[in-house]
Amino acid sequence: MSPRAIIKAAEWTLTEETAEGASRAVFLVECLTCGARSEAVNNEPQPVEMWTLRHTGLNPTHRQFKLTTEWLWRVCPAPGNPYFELEQEAES
Repeated sequence: MSPRAIIKAAEWTLTEETAEGASRAVFLVECLTCGARSEAVNNEPQPVEMWTLRHTGLNPTHRQFKLTTEWLWRVCPAPGNPYFELEQEAES
């Protein structure tokens, strides 16, 4: 006998995480030639851009990089979702 599941539809909203202290984005760069990595930086890509240019300046043949960006999201119940009313009550 197969397990059964009941799935109910409810509306949800996908938004950017805005909780206090949450980073909007995190940036990290890795050199594809040697594997060297920049430090992860919150919210501002310029430090990893500068790291990339300095790395190539010190290693002229290292010209390919991989940028990894983390963007934090939150899923919230939309109006009409039963969890929406529960969260509204909890916030009051």
